[in-house]
Amino acid sequence: MTPPTATATSAAVLAAYPSLARPLTTLYLDLHQHPELSGAERRTAALFADWLESAGYATTRGIGGHGVAGVLRRGEGPTVLLRAELDALPLRETTGLPYASEGPAAHACGHDLHLAAAAGAASLLADAGPAAWRGTLVVVGQPAEETLEGARAMLADGLYERTGRPDAVLAQHGAPLPAGMVAHGYGPMTAGSVTFRVVVHGRGGHAGAPHLTVDPVVTAAHVVTRLQTVVARETAPSDHVAVTVGSFRAGERANVIPDRAELGITVRAAGAAALARAAAAVERIVRAECAAAGCPREPEVVRERESPVTHPDPATTAAVREAHAGHFGAERVAMWPPSLATEDFGLFGDAGRSVHGAPGVRLGYWMLGVIGPAAWAAAPGEGAAEKMAALPAHHAPDFAPDPRTALPAGTAALTAAALACLRPRPAPVPAPGPAGV
Repeated sequence: MTPPTATATSAAVLAAYPSLARPLTTLYLDLHQHPELSGAERRTAALFADWLESAGYATTRGIGGHGVAGVLRRGEGPTVLLRAELDALPLRETTGLPYASEGPAAHACGHDLHLAAAAGAASLLADAGPAAWRGTLVVVGQPAEETLEGARAMLADGLYERTGRPDAVLAQHGAPLPAGMVAHGYGPMTAGSVTFRVVVHGRGGHAGAPHLTVDPVVTAAHVVTRLQTVVARETAPSDHVAVTVGSFRAGERANVIPDRAELGITVRAAGAAALARAAAAVERIVRAECAAAGCPREPEVVRERESPVTHPDPATTAAVREAHAGHFGAERVAMWPPSLATEDFGLFGDAGRSVHGAPGVRLGYWMLGVIGPAAWAAAPGEGAAEKMAALPAHHAPDFAPDPRTALPAGTAALTAAALACLRPRPAPVPAPGPAGV
């Protein structure tokens, strides 16, 4: 008997989705209405862990904080890990949806959708017959992605020792594309980043006697201005680099010169070398401006967080892209350019080897369309680029995926990708030896 094709296997597994539609939608709405901030995802993690346990996964809770990992073993074969995020953002939702969150947090980056899709894929793959796949499937709910701390925490807490070293780790992220579309890239998908906390120390005093002070506000303002030259004059035009001063705090009263000013600075780049150069330039500029101002103390320059470039494995990308084309149709599988958005997903691969000690872990990462047909049609603009620019962006208070279309598509995309990677690769054919041997 001829074995079924990968597309036929995927179609057979995904045919069971209608039975999951109602409970998955209920899960999504619950997650959306009850968002929890990074490091505080207790309820979210419990919901996800309960779902995995009910689907038959051996589930461990509390990994690296509120991290969850479910493991389903099915004989010899590859180990594939599916990752989704648990946390939300500290902002108030303004979508006006009947299921909108009401607190000071919101799932404005789509993590609720990612998590519900992972739950759906976990159930579909658990219910699939033994002919569909062999190996080990790991499904992970990661905390604290928004603060770039959760992946490192889970890996440092022995994630791979608990679940087994994965051959491939897969993840997806919502994008302002029509639901039912996916997009892949063969270069870096998200940027690496360094987040700095900088304290400029001055000498405070009366606003009427500025000559007796060293004004940290003026010094910090010069730092902000000078940092603009890192991209404009120190970065090659072909590099993708951004330097952002996201916070500036100093003083309490208009008639008092404070003794310190604090800056929050983020550096992002699509390549590791460009990121290192830009981060070094930030430190150099901060110290030089403080020296030029005659600050009484050296500035505090602290690297609070770092994340690597997310660079998917080309072979894994090709296999997943083929699986997506087989399910969605080639016309709904697009290319995605490098982005300066940041992720800590890269740590699951070789970029995090110093943390997890597992060489050769392949990464697969793609963008998932989340915009419903009505919203896409109503968005102003002639082409896709103009419409995407007009739609609410991630981290905006009015960001709103369409669960009716995006949730089944996200579940299908993750399930098809997992099946593509759970199919054992054929053993290499040995080269023929010399004649007569």
